[in-house]
Amino acid sequence: MGTFVLVHGAWHGPWAWERVETSLRAAGARTITPDLSGRGDDGLHGHAQAVIAALDGAAENDIVLVGHSYAGLVVREAADARPGLVGHIVLVDGWAGADGASLFSLAPESFVAAVRAAAETRGDGHRIPAPPPAAFGIVDPDTAALLAQRLIPHPLRAFTEPTRLTGAVDRIPGTAVYCRPQTYPFDRFGEDLGYRTVALDGPHDVMLTDPERLAGTLLRAHPFKNRKREI
Repeated sequence: MGTFVLVHGAWHGPWAWERVETSLRAAGARTITPDLSGRGDDGLHGHAQAVIAALDGAAENDIVLVGHSYAGLVVREAADARPGLVGHIVLVDGWAGADGASLFSLAPESFVAAVRAAAETRGDGHRIPAPPPAAFGIVDPDTAALLAQRLIPHPLRAFTEPTRLTGAVDRIPGTAVYCRPQTYPFDRFGEDLGYRTVALDGPHDVMLTDPERLAGTLLRAHPFKNRKREI
């Protein structure tokens, strides 16, 4: 079933994909989960470099590159740098846009103001404290307790840096999975890029609440599987 590079979003870590990885591996897939959380005050470009290193280390092409939330921007910049290695991009409730887009340029002013205020008043001015689990749609007490223990501050710089794209990423097919009910217009972000959109009922952190269904959606996006359907 090939290789899936799964990139976590802001405040999270590779652990966010553990439940999805179990389902993907059971289907015979290989998974790689780059860690963006341990890179200090790196911005978007530094995070993209970590994903590029993971793509290079996979030593194959036709990789399915998956980005959750903030990492939608990250995976597109990484894929733009390594278009020959990526067969499909999947955004999971992912922020994404054209060259020069940043999370703050895509987000509503109320979100930007709240994040900046949190960094100034509850952070050190450079890092954004993690929101509560409910902000990610997690209400189950056990899952919420686990999430609260693992969430960490995220660099403000990562939300302000604009993506640097040459246009190579736009030749890679993509799928935008958006969770319902929607919190932000993730379906529109995908549509604006020409991606196929797929609705999934669940919270923003759907990988924690419904990993098997999300894994099935990712497996259907794999280019090898699509080729078999076409034959």
